[in-house]
Amino acid sequence: MARVLIVDDDLVQLRLTSEVAARAGFQAVTATGGQQALDLLRSDPGIGVMVLDLVMPDLDGMGVLDMMRREGIATPVIVQTGHSSLDTVVNAMRQGAADFFVKPVAPERMIVSLRNALKLGELETMVRTDRSRLGGQMGVSDLVTKSPAMDRVISLCGKAARSPIPVLVEGETGVGKELVARVIQGSGDRAGRPFVTVNCGAIPANLVESILFGHRKGAFTGAVSDHAGKFLEANGGTIFLDEVGELPMDVQVKLLRVIQEGEIEPVGADRQVRVNVRIISATNRRLLNLTKAGGFREDLYYRLNVFPIYVPPLRDRPEDIPVLAQHFASRLAAEAGKRIVGISEPALTLLKAYNWPGNIRQLENAIYRAVVLSDGAYLESADFPQVVALSAGRAEALKLASSTPGLSAPVHIDDARVMRREEVKQAAVPDRFIGSNGEVAALADVERELIEFALAHYGCRMSRVARALGIGRSTLYRKLREYGLDAGLESDAA
Repeated sequence: MARVLIVDDDLVQLRLTSEVAARAGFQAVTATGGQQALDLLRSDPGIGVMVLDLVMPDLDGMGVLDMMRREGIATPVIVQTGHSSLDTVVNAMRQGAADFFVKPVAPERMIVSLRNALKLGELETMVRTDRSRLGGQMGVSDLVTKSPAMDRVISLCGKAARSPIPVLVEGETGVGKELVARVIQGSGDRAGRPFVTVNCGAIPANLVESILFGHRKGAFTGAVSDHAGKFLEANGGTIFLDEVGELPMDVQVKLLRVIQEGEIEPVGADRQVRVNVRIISATNRRLLNLTKAGGFREDLYYRLNVFPIYVPPLRDRPEDIPVLAQHFASRLAAEAGKRIVGISEPALTLLKAYNWPGNIRQLENAIYRAVVLSDGAYLESADFPQVVALSAGRAEALKLASSTPGLSAPVHIDDARVMRREEVKQAAVPDRFIGSNGEVAALADVERELIEFALAHYGCRMSRVARALGIGRSTLYRKLREYGLDAGLESDAA
């Protein structure tokens, strides 16, 4: 339920405005003076919008707006006053007011204004978050959370940001490990610098080394130019190694050298290259379990696990479900061009009762589907058929579930099964110019092999063979006699 701060020194008007807001589904918080309103805004970041009277004895509305601008408080403000003046309206709008109306105001007009201001505040928050993410300057304030289970994560992010210490972020799939990594980078001295993300589990085993550390032209077949690699791209900034437990063993050795020496060796290079990169890694399984199973180097584990941060799953932070759902509904409705005011209480109850095995990513996808399905101003329980099917025990719900695929039961990070990566063995391709003794083959041997290949390719048609080899027919016949290839061959007339 959205919270509305109503500020007015007239107690009758304060009560009337609070009643209108409460009937519209908002939670009203009241203040009788400007200074009290500022104290509430500073102490309660959950206030979504403020209805502000301009004329008050201690600190008037203009003074409140000025202090909010100075302190960077971005809560949308709706100004109301008993004096209608063009100068007053202009001054209030210049100070950042989202709307303005004169007392007394019709309840319908106030409700529309409150909803629009809330929507404006949510969109402004999303724009600021996207701008911070793109600029590499995300901070703790960009984390959408109200759960006490995230307090330790937030505290550790702040401490990790003040040091270049390697960080290992552990948590189930979809809990927001990359967002935590971006907050650490954006809160430290590397804010605004490159942030390079690498999904180690999505790279073919034979390309991991080249993609991470780069390669030189001609280092292998297909290397037609130099490639910098992800570590050089992140030089001076941060590299985020997602699913680091999927790295092959030979690449783990080189990663260990990068951490110890700050040097990388591109494939095919004859010397090391120094890099200054902050390493933040993540895994959806306990890296210690993987190390005990022999799937991860123990020395590298201790190098990466210097500063571990565990992000709890969404089912352990139920307080975050409503705020995340409202956040996703506002953003996705704006992207889809729909006017979604919020989520109804029965729908929120349904979402909070589900265990969300896919965590935040699954919640976002469920909200997206509901936004597309919804035809009203609020998302209702009927807009979440998959959640109903997966959480209800009735026969009709099971029938619905059979027609819509869902996720399996959640698996805790300690119980996740260790998956071993299959080693890709590539057969060595013999070089046609190297003889059996390891030396470069003689020119006559190479020429004989080429003539034999041409004879077979063109079906012993001598004119065609001679043209392809760029020699005359008489020269071709002479070489056939020299190499003993003329037996059984007859001159063709073609």
